[in-house]
Amino acid sequence: MRAEQLLSDHADHIDVEGTTIRKGTVAAFLANARVWSDAQASETARAQAAADIVDALPALHATGLFEVLAIRGTDACLCRVRCASDGSGSRADRC
Repeated sequence: MRAEQLLSDHADHIDVEGTTIRKGTVAAFLANARVWSDAQASETARAQAAADIVDALPALHATGLFEVLAIRGTDACLCRVRCASDGSGSRADRC
């Protein structure tokens, strides 16, 4: 499947089962994951990247991204980002 078959050149988002997925969501996630896992990044940059990742999680799950890709390395575990941000700890056992 090609990108334009999912999202035409004229569209900037799609809705999947009630979740809006904006064009660039996966690319933004990858950029934020790089910052968040970079030990040399400032705490401010890492905190902003973590917040942006958490905000994007519903859309990323709606794309099915985590059904086919796994996050490698314990420092890049999105479960910890989410648990740290909401204090729930509910996903910590999946890391």
